[in-house]
Formats: sequence, C-alpha cells, structure tokens
Amino acid sequence: MSFEILTALALFALVSSITPGPNNLMLMSSGANFGFKRSTPHLLGVTLGFMLMLVLVGLGIMQLFDLFPPSYLILKVFCIAYLLYLAFKIATSNAQQKACSESKPFTFIQAALFQWVNPKAWAMALSAVSLYAPDKNLTSVLIVSLVFGLINLPCVSSWTLLGEKLQHWLASPKRLKAFNYLMAILLIASVMFSLF
Repeated sequence: MSFEILTALALFALVSSITPGPNNLMLMSSGANFGFKRSTPHLLGVTLGFMLMLVLVGLGIMQLFDLFPPSYLILKVFCIAYLLYLAFKIATSNAQQKACSESKPFTFIQAALFQWVNPKAWAMALSAVSLYAPDKNLTSVLIVSLVFGLINLPCVSSWTLLGEKLQHWLASPKRLKAFNYLMAILLIASVMFSLF
C-alpha cells in the first residue's frame, strides 16, 4: 500500500471515526453517566470490535448477503429495533442517582457485538474495504483494520472524555435528564440518516 493510499485511508478513518454516530453518542452518554474509567471497556469494545468486523467483512462476510438477499433487510430491521431500544435505555438512564449495582455501562463484549447492528459501522466497513482493500488480500485487509484501530481509539476516547467533562454540569437531575433525552434523540437521528 503506497504512502498516498495510506494517507487517504488515515483521513477516511479519522473523518468516519470522529463524526457523530451511534458509537460516539453512546460513549459520550456513558462518559457523562459513568465516567471515563468505567466506560473504558465500552470504548475498547468499540475499537477492537470494529477492527474484527473490518477483517471479517474484508474476508468475504458480505457474500452472505448475496447468497440470501432478504438477510440484508432482516439486518436493517434488527438494527433499527435494537437502536430504538438503546435510545430508550439512554433516555431513561439516571446513573448518577442510582446505586452502581443498578446501572452499568456497556461491557467490552456488548460494545464489540454492537458493531454488528450499527448501521454506521457497516457503512464504514464496507466503504473502507471496497476503497482501500478491493482485492480482499489478507495483508491489505489487516492494514485497513490496523489503521482504523489506531485512529478510532483516540477518536472514541475523546467522545467519552467529553461526556465525563460534562459530569459536573450534569450533576443537576434536570440537566442529566435533558442530556439523556438529547443523546437518545441524536442516536435515533444518526440511525435514520445512515439507513436511508
């Protein structure tokens, strides 16, 4: 892979990783409700889960959609339903007012698995592989995954830190409730824009 292609890939990874989407909005909400340290498994799950998704997409998982076309529609419906459920959970979250045992951030596994129902993650993975590893060569796919991982981790961390920085301002139950409603609405909006 040439320096020019690597540079273009890095810019693509930066723009797609730093812009708002389901992962970043959920990490911001998690940072605000639970703090950076407790949200660390969530953000690591996002980055490593997406890297694995990139590798599997690059190695041909999309052929399943070609073999069974209705599976794409099933995936879309499942994505929408699950993200609406998550938006409801965010809107009704009151983590700062609950005991720690009652409310918990996403685990590493939950965040990694979430990539498979995240429409933005699908769009990013399909675009990255088709643009920067069109030959589906294992080395090219691994390079794409590694570049995304190196760029994605600081990007998602920044959203989590931003959420944590808002904790003091969100100490008011009214502000926290409004923030959680706003995050839920933005999550739904990000899903709708990426599906249609």
